[in-house]
Amino acid sequence: MTQLASDILGTLRATMKGPVIGPNDPGYDEARKVWNAAIDRKPAAIARCQSADDVSAAVMGAVEHGLEIAVRGGGHSMGGASVVDDGLVIDLSMLNEVSVDPEAKRARVGGGALLGDVDKAAQAYGLATTTGMVSHTGVGGLTLGGGMGWLTRQAGLSIDNVLSAEVVTADGRILRADANENPELYWAIRGGGGNFGVVTEFEFRLHEVGPLVQYGMLFWGLDQGPDALRLARDVIPTLPREINVVIAALNAPPAPFVPEQYHFQPGYALVVVGFGSNAQHEVALTRLREKVPPLFEHVTPLPYLALQQMLDQANAWGSHCYDKAVYLEEFTDDAIEVITEYVPRKTSPLSVMLVYRLDEAYSEVGEDETAFSGGRSPRYNVFVVGVCPTAEALVAEHDWVREFWEALHPRGLGVGIYVNALIDADEDRVRVSYGAAKYDRLASIKRTYDPGNVFHRNANIKPA
Repeated sequence: MTQLASDILGTLRATMKGPVIGPNDPGYDEARKVWNAAIDRKPAAIARCQSADDVSAAVMGAVEHGLEIAVRGGGHSMGGASVVDDGLVIDLSMLNEVSVDPEAKRARVGGGALLGDVDKAAQAYGLATTTGMVSHTGVGGLTLGGGMGWLTRQAGLSIDNVLSAEVVTADGRILRADANENPELYWAIRGGGGNFGVVTEFEFRLHEVGPLVQYGMLFWGLDQGPDALRLARDVIPTLPREINVVIAALNAPPAPFVPEQYHFQPGYALVVVGFGSNAQHEVALTRLREKVPPLFEHVTPLPYLALQQMLDQANAWGSHCYDKAVYLEEFTDDAIEVITEYVPRKTSPLSVMLVYRLDEAYSEVGEDETAFSGGRSPRYNVFVVGVCPTAEALVAEHDWVREFWEALHPRGLGVGIYVNALIDADEDRVRVSYGAAKYDRLASIKRTYDPGNVFHRNANIKPA
């Protein structure tokens, strides 16, 4: 390990402009940390790339020395794909520039930018694109697998808004991928994850959003869960695309707007965000509260940037985490029975279930227009997330997540899993997630751009 680290450090320092950090360098332990504290790995080297040329040099250096590569954007990979023992971490955090063309409604985004970087730059012009709900997440990892968030119903997935990308492939080439240039690579990176290279820049389509949106949270107790979830089932699919609702099972926060008697109480919430008129938002809230009155609610105008940062603290760096996901076509009575049985069994008050509604703009994109690992028919994506302050506490919560998922999965669509939520998936699970035809096409493209499977720390697609 010592000689190997010395060799790769020497190679990279001779060929890169950005800093290269080794095990004996100051700041190494900080540089190898990732968001999920359950992941603790020690790479041979960390290459902090300043350009696509640096990324190319890092890839070729790792291949030359036979080192496994992990690509790090925001470091948020739940399963730890962004760091590797005894290998090379290609750290893109210095490639975080975001430039916005407000007239064309386009943004060029460095592959190491965080969601908050994009949100802030675009909101300066009253614009946004679909990103996730935690602003310190990396753009690259989220986008390459699909990318879901508050704007999905009206603007589609993150990949539906990618117009082009700059990609460094396994042989060190720096390629542009769009509808006309390397179109198969362009298709593959929109949903195929990090299998085909390192994306050093994205070009996104932007949409008019904010600066203020309408926010509402309605909260019900555990005993109200079945009625609240049935109400959500009946109302949410009928709402206009300017309204997005996330269904959550969580513990009420000790916030000023929460009556003290409900602080930390477990229950169910509907978070209702309106991007249209105030009246439209109020109609949605009325429909969601009138039949099953919530224990409390909080309704207020909110800056879009604040909405995007709302979950940051609850998902702060340093927690021990594990998650799984499943697609549901409907909130059937069977699914609701499973959810209301398992939600009270969690042992950590930090753990949550989050449910995204996927329809409208999401469903207007053809099944085969992108490599996305899920059908485009209307559905829900259910995330069960175990979050604990210590490694010891995660043991029980890990079991809770798995048991919850195993009970809910048979009620699902049976079309696999959103690849951004696949942890340690084998080839069969990845194939099922994409479907045989899409997987085979991806495998063929993988053979063209990464025949040696250099980029395999992901929901891996093996070269055909």
